[in-house]
Amino acid sequence: MNQQHQDERARIREAMDRLLTGQATASNGSLTVVALAVEADVHRMALLKRHVDLKNEFYARVRKETRQVPESEKRLRDNVTKLKKTITNQKTEIEELRQQVTRLTLASAALTQESDRQAERPPVSDNVVPFRPSTP
Repeated sequence: MNQQHQDERARIREAMDRLLTGQATASNGSLTVVALAVEADVHRMALLKRHVDLKNEFYARVRKETRQVPESEKRLRDNVTKLKKTITNQKTEIEELRQQVTRLTLASAALTQESDRQAERPPVSDNVVPFRPSTP
């Protein structure tokens, strides 16, 4: 590791300590990677690419020391809950649509059958009265 890399890691660890003790100096003090990056004066992508272990360590410390769930995890859990609800609603809607297709198919078949029956009968003129069938 070069000196710049080591300095960056040291600044990140110091920033972790400040955030976890509630003594943020450069950020808003939230327990997020963004606030950690601002507090450590490093680019956020540095935490997400070069110092993933420190990001994971930060979130582990947030859980352990503050007994809180990190904000990013809360947002993800909320999204998962919303998505599960959406999936349930869509499954219900799909089932209703399937039932409607079945009903419409049956109605179409009944109408087609009725139309076929009417086509088989000869047309009756308005001035013609059909004979009643003979009874034995």
